Amino acid sequence: MRLHVEIPLRWSDFDAYAHVNNAEMLRLLEEARIQAFWRPDEPGQGGHETAVLDARPGAEVISIIARQEIEYLAPIPYMRQPLDIELWIGRIGGASLEVCYELYSPVGVSPRALFTRAATTIVMVTAADGRPRRIDEALRGLWAPYVEDPVVFSKRA
Repeated sequence: MRLHVEIPLRWSDFDAYAHVNNAEMLRLLEEARIQAFWRPDEPGQGGHETAVLDARPGAEVISIIARQEIEYLAPIPYMRQPLDIELWIGRIGGASLEVCYELYSPVGVSPRALFTRAATTIVMVTAADGRPRRIDEALRGLWAPYVEDPVVFSKRA
């Protein structure tokens, strides 16, 4: 099962070539990841059932990015409707997980276009000392329905 997160594009996401800049792609992935996995600041703000990580200042456990890989399949032109970003978990390790993404054209746009594939490895660490913190069974159980094969990058040499 995959999560669907809609992320709007900002005018500042584009470069002189009139498509989403490669550095801004990391921001789009970050926004989708936050909506999918980080708990909202206030109760009732909505969000996905997977949005349980506490990212507020003073949290006991934090997440850090260990690795990111992006494959650009087609330039993303300016669109007023938000991109449809599909997220899933490609792997849950002892203290890490791999979040996988596919960025598609907005919902309802036909034909549906796949623009980008990506993967981010996140490591859970104890905020006080930066040491890896095992992902507990409750969290594994919550995320289990969203685990499927990792993203397959087609353009590897």
